[in-house]
Amino acid sequence: MAAMAQNQTIIPVKVGVVLDLKSEVAEIWLSCMEMALSDFYASRAHFNTRLVFKTRDSNGDVVDAAAAALDLIKNEEVQAIIGPAQSTQAKFIIELGEKSKVPIISFSATTPSLTSIRSPYFFRTTTNDSSQLGAISSLVKAFGWREVAPIYVDSEFGEGLIPYLTDALEEIDVRVPYRISISPSATDEEIVAELYKLKKMQTRVFVVHMWYNLGSRLLAKANEIGMMEEGFVWIITDNFGYLLGKLNSSVISSMQGVLSVTTYVPETDELSRFKVQWKTKFQRENPTIHGAQLDVFGLWAYDTVFALAMAVERIGINNSKSFGFLNTNSKSANYSTDLEAFGVSKKGQEFCDALSSTKFRGIAGNFSLVNGQLESSTFKIANVNGVGGRTIGFWTEQNGLIGKLGSDHSTPLGQIIWPGDSTSVPKGWEIPIKGKVLKIGVPVNDGFTEFVKMTHGNKAEITSFPIDVFRAAVDELPYDHDLPYELVPFERTDGANAETYYNDLVYQVYNGTFDAVVGDTTIRANRSRFVDFTLPFTDSGVVMVVPIKDNKSKNAWVFLKPLTWDLWLTSSLFFVFIGFVVWVLEHRINDDFRGPPSHQIGTSFWFSFSTMVFAHREKVVSNLARFVVIIWMFVVLILTQSYTASLTSILTVEQLQPTVKDISQLLKNGENIGYVEGGFVYGLLRQVGFERSRFKTFKTAEECDELLSKGSANGGVAAAFHETPYMKLFLAKYCSKYAMIGPIFKTAGLGFVFPKGSPLVADMSRAILNVTEGDNMKEIENKWFRVEEQSDCPADHSQPEISSNSLSLESFWGLFLIAGVASVASLIIFAITFAYKHRHILFDSSEPSVRKRVGSMFKNFDQKDLSSHTFRKSGFRDGNDTVIASGSPNNSNCPPSPLSYSNSPFSFSGQASPEPAILIISNDFEMQTISPSV
Repeated sequence: MAAMAQNQTIIPVKVGVVLDLKSEVAEIWLSCMEMALSDFYASRAHFNTRLVFKTRDSNGDVVDAAAAALDLIKNEEVQAIIGPAQSTQAKFIIELGEKSKVPIISFSATTPSLTSIRSPYFFRTTTNDSSQLGAISSLVKAFGWREVAPIYVDSEFGEGLIPYLTDALEEIDVRVPYRISISPSATDEEIVAELYKLKKMQTRVFVVHMWYNLGSRLLAKANEIGMMEEGFVWIITDNFGYLLGKLNSSVISSMQGVLSVTTYVPETDELSRFKVQWKTKFQRENPTIHGAQLDVFGLWAYDTVFALAMAVERIGINNSKSFGFLNTNSKSANYSTDLEAFGVSKKGQEFCDALSSTKFRGIAGNFSLVNGQLESSTFKIANVNGVGGRTIGFWTEQNGLIGKLGSDHSTPLGQIIWPGDSTSVPKGWEIPIKGKVLKIGVPVNDGFTEFVKMTHGNKAEITSFPIDVFRAAVDELPYDHDLPYELVPFERTDGANAETYYNDLVYQVYNGTFDAVVGDTTIRANRSRFVDFTLPFTDSGVVMVVPIKDNKSKNAWVFLKPLTWDLWLTSSLFFVFIGFVVWVLEHRINDDFRGPPSHQIGTSFWFSFSTMVFAHREKVVSNLARFVVIIWMFVVLILTQSYTASLTSILTVEQLQPTVKDISQLLKNGENIGYVEGGFVYGLLRQVGFERSRFKTFKTAEECDELLSKGSANGGVAAAFHETPYMKLFLAKYCSKYAMIGPIFKTAGLGFVFPKGSPLVADMSRAILNVTEGDNMKEIENKWFRVEEQSDCPADHSQPEISSNSLSLESFWGLFLIAGVASVASLIIFAITFAYKHRHILFDSSEPSVRKRVGSMFKNFDQKDLSSHTFRKSGFRDGNDTVIASGSPNNSNCPPSPLSYSNSPFSFSGQASPEPAILIISNDFEMQTISPSV
């Protein structure tokens, strides 16, 4: 091994370093780079190449940095340049590197705009500032903040992130209403002046993007003027957060509650050993610098040197020739920065390829360049508490915000102590107490004064239905202090119609003249492009108001109106059917349903129809018939009671019906219609098809009443169109004359107007819901619409009932179904019983003719059923209600039964018997015995 080491040829490879050597952080970074060089070759002594640093001072200046890079390329012929430290210095150096094919590697230039240069010779071994925006936007979304104000340094570093930050916030529907830039050389007075501007704004969530030296001054001044109190939110980006350890205790104490977002660096044993070794080395080499803190940029500088050394060795193995430049022009040696005097690196392209493919586990984590830059997938969220930052969670692209890395499921963030030592999540905005009072525009309405009413006196007072709703909603706001506001009437310009006037009023919010508008402002799609509306506080839609007339029937045939024709027909058929069923069931056992055919038909009809008034006299003796009659009596009872109630209503109750039931009827008849002058309703009616000549305008409720009273034929209108709230107010005055139909057209209703993205919109909308769902809204409506003062006016002004008062079959088909099923079932039972009893006739084999057998069955049906209990109990009944009973000859009082005589037709012996006596029981209950020969 010793012989091999003696024969080994070492290839020196010069690498330029451009840093601001007068700054403390540059000393820290350079120390890390030198340690990396020493550590790398100490464990890799067999490598053929050795990096040799050529260091230049940029003096913190763009021009000096460019001159240093040009000197390194032209005079030193370096194979790569590490640096510069700042993004503003990098652009020109990147151009030089591309021209000379010298890779430029920066471990601290984080501005996203550098990515747009798209140079294959530029490598960023640090994270892009835009990569942290996912974590920031997730924080904003998680806590429900709707507005964010960026505060950034007025430089390319600060300005480069703002467009990306704005886009990321807009993706989650968060507004950036304003932004503040601070000059790098700003004095404390200038910083305070900018902070006071922010304090007067509503937004309370700030994202600070600047270096720690300027950022620490900013937050210290914010604490001094009361912007680190409860309700404020401060989020600092990674470039500031990385260097929190460099801040003294007084600055940290002024930053309590601040959140920081930084790239997560895993705490490993290797990193811990490196920190100890670095601190020892740095204090030994820089005894005058006290309290130096290692930051993540120093770790990236260490890993950058490792990556360069690996890439250079890979190139040196393939080609042992010395590294150098081609086409070097030495004629301008006197001018070391001559742009035409440098050549092109021989190994530039190979160097880029080798560096791009280099991957290893560094002390700052995995080192892997994607599209020329280091990408981090994990960010740490810290909360400044006590003497430093306390980790409360992490953000990953896969899982979003999580409380702990490596957990199987999402865990919540740790406890956050917000500014003002508060544990309550700030809502993200406030109405500034010491700021301006909200200037609220109020429309001036000449027509329906209930929506805006001005009282002129020593002091003008503005009252209205919308203003009362607004005041009630303000009382529901969840704020610790009252909402300061001032109502300012917006006068109508001469000649402006209603729609133009309200559009102009809404535009005053858009241009900042008013902070809000409270009044009868309709929520319209074209207006919502410029402003935001709260939820509507009234019913929505355009309705039609028409006159009503008494539709009471006074003709001679009014008694037919209670029932529809189908119910009349069904009832009549069922009366006939029920009569037939009862006749069938009673004919064989009940003398009331016997006799000549005309008598039987009349009796059946009489019995059935007399049940309508419960006047039937015939007795029903069959159980099946009784069952049918009971069901039918119930049906008749319901029908007669319903008929009586309906007829009474028709003859006595006022039948108010609208003269027009829908808009198509107006179009068909060519009627005149009314609308509010200049309103948007005119355009909607024109789209439906109304001619211009049919329109009549009105401004007040009195004018509307006058037009409707005249009618279309007399120069008035047949219907008036307006939005629901106005017509409710109109009907509160004239409810006995008109009815409201609709809505005919859908609208979103009336709402309050606020600037686009105002945080007041959400809170006011929730407050409006609380008002409308409670008793407050009823009290306000009663106050302005006088619903309770007019007892003859219903609270609901909706369209009156216009359906027919007649009773239809649809309401009673269930009853008829029950009666029909009961009747048919009884008939079936009777038929089965009758057929079974006379089955000997049906199955008589001596009679081959089926027709005759069926005829015999009908003849038997027409005969009395002497076996029925009705005949067994009372004997035969003649036409004079005389009961004829058979008697026994052995009884002195009653003649013997004919069956007891031998000569009786029913006798079983052949002997003749004497004729029996007959006992006659007359109507007057006298009993006489007579001979049959009498």
